[in-house]
Amino acid sequence: MDELIEAWQADGGLLPVSRLPGHELARVAAAADFAVLPVGAVEWHGPHLPLGTDLILADGFASEVAGAGLRAVSFPAVPYAACPGQTRPWPGTIAVRPEIAVGYLCDVLDGIVAAGFPRVLVVNGHDANMSTARAAMEWVSGRQRASLLLVNWFQLVDARETTELFGELPSRGHGGAYETSAVLGFDPEAVHPGAAPDLPPRPKLPTAFPYVLVESRPEPWQGWSGHVSLATEAAGRRVRETAAARLGEVARAWVAAPLPGPPGADPAPQRHEGNA
Repeated sequence: MDELIEAWQADGGLLPVSRLPGHELARVAAAADFAVLPVGAVEWHGPHLPLGTDLILADGFASEVAGAGLRAVSFPAVPYAACPGQTRPWPGTIAVRPEIAVGYLCDVLDGIVAAGFPRVLVVNGHDANMSTARAAMEWVSGRQRASLLLVNWFQLVDARETTELFGELPSRGHGGAYETSAVLGFDPEAVHPGAAPDLPPRPKLPTAFPYVLVESRPEPWQGWSGHVSLATEAAGRRVRETAAARLGEVARAWVAAPLPGPPGADPAPQRHEGNA
């Protein structure tokens, strides 16, 4: 382990905290640029994808940080999460109540920061984690000096680029061609092409304004969406390479910026005479 730590200090990379002896924690934390926490889910993505799809992607993209030229320490992935009503009834989905998910992430992030890692990169593989992770990060940053960065792999490749990869047919939905290809890019044997039929696109509201629409069971819906048949391993490798490069770019810019000050304990503004 000493040789591994020395090589990591000299050349950068990703050091797993689960293999780190307790007496080395302080030395590693002092030398680390940041810690990495993947967050995923156990959730139905259709018959063609594994229940651990979001974990494969969170862990996979988190591991790509090893090539960013920085010294990172990886923490074990958070496997269970709050899941939307659209996937909760489907077999294999294990959903945690949102309030439990937020509290759990609060404690995990608080513990990582307290262990000596003021910077924590949260690599997300499950869209519903964006709200719970953000809430936990806000709570922790008000208790300890911390810089907490949340990156969702799904957004590291934009819609224009996925259209170039898959064409005009829908590809970016849950369990669709984009997500299926990404899993193919990391673990081709986990995907079962042909097990899920293509589904027609879900109609969109006739408005140019952004919105968030949450429904119990939209149609068409079988726990996945879009034209799965468009997924390929070659597209997955390209998604992996593009997203990994951008994750590294974000991480380097973040590490180059100064750390914030500690949480303030400033009193509330005093009311002065003459103020309304």
